[in-house]
Amino acid sequence: MRHIIGLVFCGLLAFSPVVATGQSAALAFGQVKTDPSTPVEVTADALDVRQSDGSAVFTGNVLIVQGDMRLSADRVQVVNRTEGDGIDRLQASGNVVLVSGTDAAEAQRADYSVTLGQIVMTGDVLVSQGASTIASEHMKIDLASGAATLSGRVRTFLNTGDQN
Repeated sequence: MRHIIGLVFCGLLAFSPVVATGQSAALAFGQVKTDPSTPVEVTADALDVRQSDGSAVFTGNVLIVQGDMRLSADRVQVVNRTEGDGIDRLQASGNVVLVSGTDAAEAQRADYSVTLGQIVMTGDVLVSQGASTIASEHMKIDLASGAATLSGRVRTFLNTGDQN
């Protein structure tokens, strides 16, 4: 998907809804809203835990599953809360792909704030919803509402239907 030469946007309404303003756009991402308080399952080829600070780094074919949401990457670092128990955030890098329902997004990096229920994707973000695609430099997703905001040179092509 990263090597798509041209982006084809087959109808602006497919993004249900898309609102473009300047260099940003808002859209609905994922057909099912995700409850950020549900358990997070992580699988990977390797796990490195540092006893000194309690940090953990998953590497190789990392897959994070939470409800119907799937996040895959080459590497994911777990950042613990500074106060209390639990995970504050998951920082993914390398071949990052986020899938929710039939929607998918890819980027170079993703920062999933478990406590805020938000995912911020950066670096060559490409969102695919059916036959429609939109690209940007940055995307922020609110998991509770399913709302996403794209910013930083948002790009799409509009297919008018008349190819003559």
